[in-house]
Amino acid sequence: MKLRRLLAVARKEALQIVRDPRSLAIALLMPLMQMGLLGYGVSLDIRHVPLCVVDHERSQTSRALVGALSAGGWFDLVATPADDAALRAALDRGRCVAALVIPVDFSRRLAAGRRAPVQAVLDATDVNTSNIALGYLQGAVAGYAARLHAAPPRAGSVDLEPATWYNETLDSRNFIIPGVVAVILALVGAQLTSLTISREWERGTMEQLVSTPLTALELMLGKLLPYFAVGFVDAVICLALAVLWFGVPLRGSVSTLFVATGLYSVVVLGIGYLISVRVRSQLGASQIALLVTMLPTTMLSGYTFPLDQMPSAIQAISHVVYARYYVTLLRAIFLKGSGAGALWQPLAALAAFALVVGWLAARAFRKRLD
Repeated sequence: MKLRRLLAVARKEALQIVRDPRSLAIALLMPLMQMGLLGYGVSLDIRHVPLCVVDHERSQTSRALVGALSAGGWFDLVATPADDAALRAALDRGRCVAALVIPVDFSRRLAAGRRAPVQAVLDATDVNTSNIALGYLQGAVAGYAARLHAAPPRAGSVDLEPATWYNETLDSRNFIIPGVVAVILALVGAQLTSLTISREWERGTMEQLVSTPLTALELMLGKLLPYFAVGFVDAVICLALAVLWFGVPLRGSVSTLFVATGLYSVVVLGIGYLISVRVRSQLGASQIALLVTMLPTTMLSGYTFPLDQMPSAIQAISHVVYARYYVTLLRAIFLKGSGAGALWQPLAALAAFALVVGWLAARAFRKRLD
């Protein structure tokens, strides 16, 4: 392998990136747009849930309970239907998602030291929202009851004192943003490199490449080095936005983070190059790259859906999804502060993927025109 030939190909590809507005837009603007859209648009937290309250008692005690529900910002009181029929109409029209029905003897039961049940009614057409809203209602009512000492302590009772580690505020943004970095790098890296060889075919310059003394390895490395640099710039931008703009804590080693990012970039760029060699159309290559990177990264990496809740067959398939290991590394480095020693398994998996994909990509190109 001749370094001079390799650098000549790298320089040619770098000039191609600079002179191609589409490639520049994909490389620089798309990560910023996606970071903003996914960072702000994807959230597992639910606030300001529309709430209806049917207060059959209308006492000071029942109004205090309603005030406690609205005070935390989790619920917005949008209506107080007079009866159950009016409540059903409000739920049917979608005016509220959750409702609380307070019985007529609510305060009397509390004063007598008895249980004072209240009914929660939920629109379960959106199961996720209704489950979260139910949890909020249960927590708010339990907190209100504890403040009023509605249930006197009993001998031998057990009190649960929760302690949350790594994401103390339970902010879903801290969970989601690291995964967004993996999605962006996969999409941008594969999209850019999927055009490298197919562009040569479409522009009729493949004959010139074949006639040169370039080896397949020199061509691959020369084509990918500029995109590796661009990908690292994108990674630094995304990681800086995650920490400085979105406030995700970075507790682990930056060097371990960069090693993981480098291995992940090699895998993504190798997949894009492999697609570009096999598909001679830029449009077809970019579409296949989008399919190969976006779907596994978003669905089977643990970015949005917990892998341990999936069927065992799907969990087994997820082990061959390279993004799974990078998302694990990102969350462990950001939130847990884990070092390389604790993360050797996902690091080794990414390294194995990089070796296999790199080997396949290097062997894919053949210096012939048929």
